Amino acid sequence: MTATTTERIVLRWGSKLPMLAVAGWVVAVAGVPAGAWRLRGVWLVYLFITVVLLAIMGQWVRSVREHYIREAPLPRFLQRKLREAYPHLGTRDCELVERGLRQFFLACLRSKKQFVAMPSRAADALWHEFILHTQAYQGWCDNALGFFLHHTPAEALGSRARHNDGLRRAWYWACKEESIDPKAPSRLPLLFALDAKFAIAGGFSYLPDCTDIARKNDAGGDGGGTYCGTSFSDGSYSGSAGDFGGADSSGDGGSDGDGGGGCGGGGD
Repeated sequence: MTATTTERIVLRWGSKLPMLAVAGWVVAVAGVPAGAWRLRGVWLVYLFITVVLLAIMGQWVRSVREHYIREAPLPRFLQRKLREAYPHLGTRDCELVERGLRQFFLACLRSKKQFVAMPSRAADALWHEFILHTQAYQGWCDNALGFFLHHTPAEALGSRARHNDGLRRAWYWACKEESIDPKAPSRLPLLFALDAKFAIAGGFSYLPDCTDIARKNDAGGDGGGTYCGTSFSDGSYSGSAGDFGGADSSGDGGSDGDGGGGCGGGGD
């Protein structure tokens, strides 16, 4: 993907645009003659225009970042590293794992710095290799997310509410990306299907709906078990079950780890 000049500006300055807009509003207000403020509602007009412009600007910035996440090339060596970790994967397999990792980055962007857990060991391995190359990874985070995304290991559903909230966000946004109903899934989104599809050792296996299928293991194991997409919405786990930790969730919010943004994987 070759970004236009405008897109490069948005990617570089996107996180600062709201602040710049507010500064511009202050300057504009300061330039209004004092007598004009006696006119009824002038300040409300200025405030309304500012709020509308900020909303439009925010949507525009997110749209550009989403396009970047979907289309910008990742370093070519990552797929080679992935095949070294999992020699049975072919070129097409590695491309699908990369697509799954992009789904995860999209979930992080859409969750607005709330914690998002990584549900796939295969995508996690690719992510881990990426973060080891700090300069390239820092540039990607700046462009794709507007903040540095720290890495923590993949994890499946368990007893820890915070991690379950993070997995619900991953589930919710991965489903939305593929137009799947997250409450009644007919199939798995790619990010949650990777480990079973490619028989990843110690990976996490999911089924879209386990209503009529007995659990093969206790939720919260260390891998190798089968987990259910419908478990994200049945309320059996504490956390933001009602909205899957989606856009409107209060969730755990805030930052995670070293202050580089709240989105991360599901490890300890």
